[in-house]
Amino acid sequence: MLLEMHNHMEDMVRDRAPAILNGMPSVCRCERCELDRFALALNKLPPKYVVTAEGKLYARVAQLQNQFDADVVRAITDAALMVEQNPRHEMD
Repeated sequence: MLLEMHNHMEDMVRDRAPAILNGMPSVCRCERCELDRFALALNKLPPKYVVTAEGKLYARVAQLQNQFDADVVRAITDAALMVEQNPRHEMD
């Protein structure tokens, strides 16, 4: 069995971001802004590294906690607003 280390928080942000950003039609969808939002959100959240199948299960259970979900939503929203106010892509 090949073991890999993975930050489960990345999955959480990738899974939750589309629904949150759909409610914010003014955000830029270019690759640079997408990656900036992703990085900013992850930097505001604690990492949740897993290695084993049991660790992945534990991380999935933790994501069901209300405060955990609220923290992810807030980090994504804050990151989207910050990038919207300070985009780093080329303006046409």
